[in-house]
Amino acid sequence: MDTNWMSAGKCREFPPETFFPSDGVGVEVARKICAECPVKLSCLEYALFNRIEHGVWGGASERERRRIARQRRGLNRLTSA
Repeated sequence: MDTNWMSAGKCREFPPETFFPSDGVGVEVARKICAECPVKLSCLEYALFNRIEHGVWGGASERERRRIARQRRGLNRLTSA
């Protein structure tokens, strides 16, 4: 998977711990940063593809990424049938 997009991430302007928060307030801070990021979608796809369990990636929390992955698996089952 291509990772060239990483060098354009807005997250590079902040300490890594910003994107690995321990509370909901921290998640919201990370989301606001991601909202303005030009590579938000690539980041989210990278996290989903690699099944990254921790942190905020592409503006999505761990819980949100699990939900997206479940929804996609459900769609894949429907289209395969």
